[in-house]
Amino acid sequence: MANDENNFTLAAILKDSSYDLSLFAESEIRALERKITVKKNKPYIQCIIREKEILLKPEEIVRQLYIVKLMKDYGYPKQRIKLEHPIQFGRQTKSADIVIFDKDRPTVEYIIVELKQPKLLDGKKQLHSYCHATGAPLGVWTNGQQAIYYHRIDPNYFSELTDIPNIHQAIKDIVKERFTLKDLIIKDKIANDRQSLKEIIQDMEDEVLANAGVDVFEEVFKLIFTKLYDESKSSADKAVIENYLNKKLKLKDRGDFEKIKEALESLDDGGFRCLEFRNSGQTETDLKKNIQDLFNEAKERWPGVFSEDAKIELTPSHTPICVSRLQTVKLFNSNLQVIDEAFEYLVGKSSKGEKGQYFTPRHVIDMCVKMLNPKPGEYMIDTAAGSCGFPVHTIFHITGHLFANQEIPESEKQSVLKIFGIDFDEKVVRVARTLNLIAGDGETNVLHLNTLDYERWGEKIADREWVETYGKGFKRLEKLKNKKNGNQHFNFDILMANPPFAGDIKESRIIHKYHLGYNKKGRPQNKVGRDILFVERNLDFLKPGGRMVIVLPQGRFNNTSDKAIRDFISDKARILAVVGLHQNTFKPHTGTKTSVLFLQKWDDKLCPKKEDYPIFFAVSEKGGKDTSGDYVFVKNPDGKNKLDSQGHLIVDHDLHNHDGELPGGIAEAFEDFALREKLSFQKEE
Repeated sequence: MANDENNFTLAAILKDSSYDLSLFAESEIRALERKITVKKNKPYIQCIIREKEILLKPEEIVRQLYIVKLMKDYGYPKQRIKLEHPIQFGRQTKSADIVIFDKDRPTVEYIIVELKQPKLLDGKKQLHSYCHATGAPLGVWTNGQQAIYYHRIDPNYFSELTDIPNIHQAIKDIVKERFTLKDLIIKDKIANDRQSLKEIIQDMEDEVLANAGVDVFEEVFKLIFTKLYDESKSSADKAVIENYLNKKLKLKDRGDFEKIKEALESLDDGGFRCLEFRNSGQTETDLKKNIQDLFNEAKERWPGVFSEDAKIELTPSHTPICVSRLQTVKLFNSNLQVIDEAFEYLVGKSSKGEKGQYFTPRHVIDMCVKMLNPKPGEYMIDTAAGSCGFPVHTIFHITGHLFANQEIPESEKQSVLKIFGIDFDEKVVRVARTLNLIAGDGETNVLHLNTLDYERWGEKIADREWVETYGKGFKRLEKLKNKKNGNQHFNFDILMANPPFAGDIKESRIIHKYHLGYNKKGRPQNKVGRDILFVERNLDFLKPGGRMVIVLPQGRFNNTSDKAIRDFISDKARILAVVGLHQNTFKPHTGTKTSVLFLQKWDDKLCPKKEDYPIFFAVSEKGGKDTSGDYVFVKNPDGKNKLDSQGHLIVDHDLHNHDGELPGGIAEAFEDFALREKLSFQKEE
């Protein structure tokens, strides 16, 4: 019986398994589905290699699709391929899933493909053992979502490749091949495998980092920093690629990764620079030296993130594995969700989660930025900046583009240098500075300061090492002071922040500086919620008419005991909007219900004070994450995660329309509200 009569789909068979279809084209998936026959309500397939009917289990689906890929994409003939090939281990015999035999020696194993173990570490061990036992020089592990390629150099060392050779290539052609930005786009693991950078780092941990005796955060940060720099060195090639794609593809096709790959295949990249962050068959020692040299260049180009004497601490034997994992991940031209998720995971392994401070999901940030509508030339600050999602996405908004890996015009640079970030966690400040150095063309206003304890900022200024790193940005901040002496009042147009709301401030010296640090009777309190003090502190950063967004626990809006806070806010500013976020928004870190408060400081011209006025209220019903805190992505009809025009996965939420990829959301509804209310920052052009 035909598949369409019995409604068997590959996606349905794979449900609840650890296998995936991301590696395969929709046409390949549909072709296999059309060949399904049903016996006793079970799906079977006629195997092209074994020439008999096989029950179509999840592993068999991936095997059948990968056989087609080996034959169609790589050109290997049917007679060189064998399935369930027996491999002898002493008295024990095991079966390799797919084996391709040497063209000149038909009984000698050339490539072994392993599917049985859905987890990379388990599959890699089994694959390596098969290569050892047979002497096969090449191995492939795949679960249908990603494919990892190995070259067996000697019995104890496997080098990771970007691909396996096709029927016309030798191994040396792959190992020594030129690898340019064009190749990186085509082979990008994020777009091809729909794999996250966080998952890639977890694989690295499983393989080497957990037992490498190094600070995982620091070493992965160094590698990402170095790779970003390597990609930035190919900015001229990036411009050529963009011009080429603009001519080749219609705008609607720029979000189709398969069409982008197809178009780029015909682009001559003979004059392109070869990427240096790459394991291309060097000795372990030479590769370690090459990566260290590149890291040193990056430190010089983007100072103030690592010390001058910082070195990559990975051993020569660990370096090739980590470089191989990252070399086909494209980091530039990203909305940074890819990098943020990875760094949130890494920082969370140390101290960040204990402070109740988490990186704000990008779709929440984009909603806030759209609703406050920053304009070029306006001054903006995030007082609890984390990895600087709010500042970076403000830059995206005012320039009209994401990271482009190109020199930015001077006019844009002047606007970018009006964007600031402050955080008290030194690790995340360094992450944020890296991203802002790139977005800001080599300069940044991300500062390592304690926002709430502004009276002690003077101690930082007296620290020569701090001034060398942060001095230029701090001087720009000082120009925005309301008064020459003191660091309390500033004249910012916009403030966006998601302050830490776990834990109380108990230092009387700090509490005494804040109006909200006192009770109804005018006596200082013993402790005050950290987020409460941030509300007051943030209002001090704004000039009259300035606007602000802050993420707060839902209780601040409801609790009777917090009425004084609400009265304080309404006295200082107009409440523009309150958006209740979905409970999963900050999972897995916390299930605390949060809301986003939008304010505009009273001003005779921009926001005249009123006693009675409408407020925009909204509640998110689709938070973009599941109950485990994993992102939920929009799917294509074939079940694969959909990509937007920038090659990013699209989070399924209702906060904004993601440049038309989603239905109109809360941000668009607020824009309509703001136009009706004639709010000063949302006037029609």
